[in-house]
Amino acid sequence: MSEEPNEFEGVLPLGPSTGDEAVDRLMVDVDGYEGPLDVLLVLARTQKVDLRQISILALVEQYLAFITEARRLRLELAADYLVMAAWLAYLKSRLLLPVDEEEEPSAEEMAARLAAQLARLEAMREVAATLMARDRLGRDVFRRGQPEGIQVSRKTLYDVTLYELLKAYGEHSIRTRVTELKIPRVRVYSLEAALERLERLVGTAIDWTTLEHFLPEGLADPKLRRSAKASMFVAALEVAKQGRADLQQMEAYGPLYMRARREP
Repeated sequence: MSEEPNEFEGVLPLGPSTGDEAVDRLMVDVDGYEGPLDVLLVLARTQKVDLRQISILALVEQYLAFITEARRLRLELAADYLVMAAWLAYLKSRLLLPVDEEEEPSAEEMAARLAAQLARLEAMREVAATLMARDRLGRDVFRRGQPEGIQVSRKTLYDVTLYELLKAYGEHSIRTRVTELKIPRVRVYSLEAALERLERLVGTAIDWTTLEHFLPEGLADPKLRRSAKASMFVAALEVAKQGRADLQQMEAYGPLYMRARREP
């Protein structure tokens, strides 16, 4: 006997069988149906229109017909399918009855929410199908047995102006330039010469005499004269330490006076 086409694609006959039992022994292909929304989505596709423009009333009638046919064939339906059937029957009655402004939400809002859920489910299934259609490692594409390292080639490009180049060159030249510090040889008045001169002249200083009086004459060079002052000052401290002379300074930064120490 030939099988009449119907819209219940989820209801399929069992394998080979004989007699009239083949007509009644049916099974549900759960591979395509994961819940009531999947059934509604399949039924909505039969209308061949956009999910945003489907007839909710016609969709409800198709689903209720699906449940009725399943019960007639004595199929065991899950509780979710029966709950959906009851809710759709309630929605159908709301759509057919006059609009009651006090009721919240309205039948149109409930129908719009159902259409939105179906559109969302359709988008999810399309994305899932797209992902599953991609090439898989080990099935469609294979890794190389002996992978090699990736060679990275770098090429430096400089985008600068002539002024920036000259500035960078100048800074580099300053950093790498080798400079030689040359200190000129300066004549100095040695401490030995100052001590010898002061020991020779200290006996002539009977009264207080400034230390500059003992400096040698003819020191025209300022640097040499400054060196002679420093050496003569150290020599005066040494002579005073030996007890051969007395030192005196009237004020801070004032002139230093010196005289020979008198015997008691």
